[in-house]
Amino acid sequence: MVSLPRLYPILDTSCFHNGGSLFETARELAEAGCTLMQYRNKSGNARQMLEEARELRARLGASVKLIMNDRADICLAAQYEGLHVGQDDLSPEAARRILGPARWLGVSTHNPEQLAEADQTSADYLAIGPVFATASKANPDPVVGLEGVRRARELTRKPLVAIGGITRANARSVVEAGADAVAVISDLLRDPRKSAEEFLRVLG
Repeated sequence: MVSLPRLYPILDTSCFHNGGSLFETARELAEAGCTLMQYRNKSGNARQMLEEARELRARLGASVKLIMNDRADICLAAQYEGLHVGQDDLSPEAARRILGPARWLGVSTHNPEQLAEADQTSADYLAIGPVFATASKANPDPVVGLEGVRRARELTRKPLVAIGGITRANARSVVEAGADAVAVISDLLRDPRKSAEEFLRVLG
């Protein structure tokens, strides 16, 4: 079973106005002690995504595990350690066939039915959310709350990542509800190194 660090930063390119700040943020997060990050680009073309993905890999080196969002082909080409798929992306089993057995595979779920279904796949970890209201998605799924995290914990033994509106103020409660890790986008953007250090302190 994979072992997830408590803090799972997501580098969403829509939050950065140029590639430089993306790489700078990644560097600061790594310096703060983050050992796992996801690269998420919902709007770029494949060439741009591959270039950025490879640049992240080159800059962060072996100290950070990198997870690619959605794109199994780019995950392999950029030599990332894992792939994360959503409900509308490649199915977990199709992704696994492309990735092979060694790479990590994560699946997003938004309700108990989706989570129970994903639990039956070869996914290494499952994500549940949004836990709280989030501004990171244009059409977010209904908020599941801490009760949704507790329910998810009952339904799976796989590592559980909570996502959606998680901040330094509420992160501890999410872990106490049963999440193994918290995925964070917005609350790491301002002063990433200091923010990440605070998260790591709160999460213990």
